[in-house]
Amino acid sequence: MKPQVEAVVVENGRFIDIGSKEEMMSYCSRHDAEIIDLEGKTVTPGLIDSHLHMSAIAINLLNLDVTGLNSKEEMLRKIASKAKTLKPGEWLLGRGWDENLFTDGGIPTISELDYAAPNNPLLIPRVCGHAALVNSKALKICQYHSEMTIPQGGAIVLDETTKQPNGLILESASEIFKQYIPKYSYEDLKGALRRAIQIAMQKGLTSVHTNDPNFLGGLHTTYRLYDELLNQEGLGLRANLLIDHEYLNDLKEAGMYTGFGNETLQIGAVKIFADGAFGRRTALLSEAYHDAPNSFGEAMYSNDELFDIIRKARELSMPIAVHTIGDKALENILDLLDQFPAVSHRDRLIHVQALRKDLIPRLAVPTRIADIQPRFVVGDFPWVEERLGPERLPRAYAWKTLMESNVICAGGSDSPVEPVDPLLGIHAAVTRKAPGDTHEGWNVKEKLSMQDAFKLFTKMGAYPTNEETIKGTISRGKLADMTVYSHNPFKMEDPDELLHTDIEMTIIGGNIQYEKSTTVKN
Repeated sequence: MKPQVEAVVVENGRFIDIGSKEEMMSYCSRHDAEIIDLEGKTVTPGLIDSHLHMSAIAINLLNLDVTGLNSKEEMLRKIASKAKTLKPGEWLLGRGWDENLFTDGGIPTISELDYAAPNNPLLIPRVCGHAALVNSKALKICQYHSEMTIPQGGAIVLDETTKQPNGLILESASEIFKQYIPKYSYEDLKGALRRAIQIAMQKGLTSVHTNDPNFLGGLHTTYRLYDELLNQEGLGLRANLLIDHEYLNDLKEAGMYTGFGNETLQIGAVKIFADGAFGRRTALLSEAYHDAPNSFGEAMYSNDELFDIIRKARELSMPIAVHTIGDKALENILDLLDQFPAVSHRDRLIHVQALRKDLIPRLAVPTRIADIQPRFVVGDFPWVEERLGPERLPRAYAWKTLMESNVICAGGSDSPVEPVDPLLGIHAAVTRKAPGDTHEGWNVKEKLSMQDAFKLFTKMGAYPTNEETIKGTISRGKLADMTVYSHNPFKMEDPDELLHTDIEMTIIGGNIQYEKSTTVKN
């Protein structure tokens, strides 16, 4: 990071001077300006998460959270306990299971789910959101039958013996069930989103790039919720809203576009899913999965359909933000982008977890950005080795290779897929292992320095939104967003010390929005 300063002077929410405490005190004695004394603590530019889902974090607060459970039996016990609190026929909703963590077997069967929740329809997405579990009650409510039309890109998985649903559904098949689930009230969503925003600031985040319309009831409700919480209530957090492509017509009718809004709340890029994830082998690869030789993954849309979506976005002069985990999905999107002129904001390629050498130069252009999630190394290893095999692993989760190849990269969490805590993402980028692991790290040549890892979550977080001239560094004229730490990350002999580092303050626009000794300020 850049040289240290002792104090900053803030006026109208921006840095107007930085330097020694003595110099800044002298300045303030001569001007009507506010001074924030850092009291010798370590401070960085405000932490930025370039890709998460604040709405899903919020909704998880309302439902059953099964994140991080280490056994199938524990998950089933939690489901049974939750079911006892519900009325018969009331939906049991949750999120977060990961069969790779289970030490007592695989995914719960539909009969096990039926036993745990006999009187309640159930829908619990996997931690990645690309698969979910349902029980027989849920199938009955949605009137499932073997000839039912499944939304493109989705699947209801059948038992190999009985040819009946085994309780697992993939990708867009969840839409069949969601139409029967009662909507949350506006006030419930607002209250949960308020809590999620407070949690984000407690973790040191000053800005987030969040994808929410499909969880919050569309474009208008999403914008209204954030506008009321951030602009009207003044919660503090800055938010850039990625808008799912299904709402392109709504954007056009509302006269909204990328950059619409203010420094607190803006419309961002058009969000598209090109493929799935490695966990259920739905990420689209150019060569078959190592542990499933007949499977290449799944394209969420045909190339013709993707072309049409991008064309509509470009008609509004908007960039796209595309979920591309597999190398073939990335190649398809790059091929399509090459057919369109660039717009004023950068196109985002989100995740880019499986690379090919020939694709890297095509990412390394000023109009494109790789939106990466370092913490995925913790969530996906070691099981992802079976999916990709030894030949592809050196180019998987290759954050250092991307940065050294002059690809513009920004760091995020994809929370609630991974924890919202950016220090955990930074720790993963530096160590490439889970907290407590004793090995050297997965693919150690891709480890980042502490400076480069922090850069992903500070300076580079401003690039996807074209805000690098107003945020991301502590510089004169920029927004006065800062994160203050209990320990100095740049003097740590062991990066595991990050795991014991607290956020002391989160400062946004010169205002202390969170302080460890108090609570979030409204």
